[in-house]
Amino acid sequence: MLGALTVLGFAPFYLFPIPLVTLALLCHLWRRSATPFHSALLGFSFGMGMFSAGVTWIYVSLHDFGAMPAPAAVLALLFLCAYLALFPALTGWTLKQLRIASPMIWALAAGALWALSDWLRSVLFTGFPWLTLGYSQVPQSPLAGFVPVVGAYGISLVLVCSAALLGLLFESKFRGPRYLLPLLAIWLAGFGLRQVHWTEPQGKPVTVSLLQGNISQDMKWRADQIVTSMDTYARLAEESRSRLIITPEISVPLFRDEVPPAYLAQLANYARQNDGDILVGMVEAPGGGSEYYNSMFSFGISPDQSYRKHHLVPFGEFIPLKAVFGWVINVLKIPLSDFSRGGLDQQPMNIAGQRVAVNICYEDVFGEEIITQLPQATLLANVSNDAWFGRSIGPRQHLQISQMRALETGRYMLRATNTGVTAIIDERGVVLQQVEVFTATALHGMAQGFTGATPYVRFGNSLVLGLAGIILFVALLPTSRGMRKNL
Repeated sequence: MLGALTVLGFAPFYLFPIPLVTLALLCHLWRRSATPFHSALLGFSFGMGMFSAGVTWIYVSLHDFGAMPAPAAVLALLFLCAYLALFPALTGWTLKQLRIASPMIWALAAGALWALSDWLRSVLFTGFPWLTLGYSQVPQSPLAGFVPVVGAYGISLVLVCSAALLGLLFESKFRGPRYLLPLLAIWLAGFGLRQVHWTEPQGKPVTVSLLQGNISQDMKWRADQIVTSMDTYARLAEESRSRLIITPEISVPLFRDEVPPAYLAQLANYARQNDGDILVGMVEAPGGGSEYYNSMFSFGISPDQSYRKHHLVPFGEFIPLKAVFGWVINVLKIPLSDFSRGGLDQQPMNIAGQRVAVNICYEDVFGEEIITQLPQATLLANVSNDAWFGRSIGPRQHLQISQMRALETGRYMLRATNTGVTAIIDERGVVLQQVEVFTATALHGMAQGFTGATPYVRFGNSLVLGLAGIILFVALLPTSRGMRKNL
């Protein structure tokens, strides 16, 4: 129940105090647990509640659009949730195994272990960092002030530390200023850091149009609907008066060399009329070979440029361990489910007077990969097709992830999506504009370019990993494990 309630901290609810309370109660239960196995079971139960309530949109992708039979989709979702729940279980088991006597160091260790488990979940088997606890504090929580310094996993650390300190206050022997003051200090420090501007505006704002074609996922790849899709985006582009026009991921459902040259010339002409550029999503197969890429192409006043998606979705965009899992292609009715990877060293596009760091859909879940294009980039752009998630909470959660990336980097994030949520997010992670989901429309607005580097851009996740390592080193010292005083 506590795990399920924690989902209220994430979008679309944004009730950031809820995870502080639910995690405090979990920490209280951990302290009362008798054995490492009991602590692990508590962590696993919490994780099953949180992920089962928070990633239900995967069922929509597998069953509604992937054509997987309902029982198999439910079973796949349960297996995934059970795997994800192993990480809070590992946190609980390790925390009890350490046998830390000092309550203060115990609270710090709880935060460090959870942050490390969130990070580990983001790298194992290509990573699945969805519902990382840190996202629940963006953008309004005082703890969001730490984001430009230590990123999403750093917020997981300070949030769980705060929750552990609050959990100590549930025990009568720990009530008092000794544990209340550090809790208040963490939140006041976060509030203070929110007042810091790590980056600064560069030049004048640029006009932008983010196109949302609202092409139903079950219609997107039908041969008789391709012309309709192309006409929709041509019409929305023609109506734009912005210097920078962005279409969603694979907005033109064809290989690049199959698209009529006259169509691309038409889009380029619309962009040139506005003294700008347009970004168009297509599939790229260089030289007509067997490899193909999920790509974005620019056309307009600037030289033509392209970006290839690097971080692919397992079983959605590539099949891991094909010798073992190749049969999945025959179960999931997902077109083009075996893309090749673009390079991680791709640089921002110089378009419309800005340097735009493009990332495609799932890529913006990986903050340390986004910063490879920084500090050179002045704007971030995420192009997605969240139609796979239907009307679930998935698209709103994805929006919150983009808010985290904007705050980490001190840059505007422009989100152009097929069905929503299409939005302009400022450098503080605040949604300035968005359009109604599941409508064919365009979001017209202004985006300010920024320059400079936040500490997270400079150091990535190394700061939080180093801090977690120091905390655990202290927790392993004999003075921490054997001390019986309430420090």
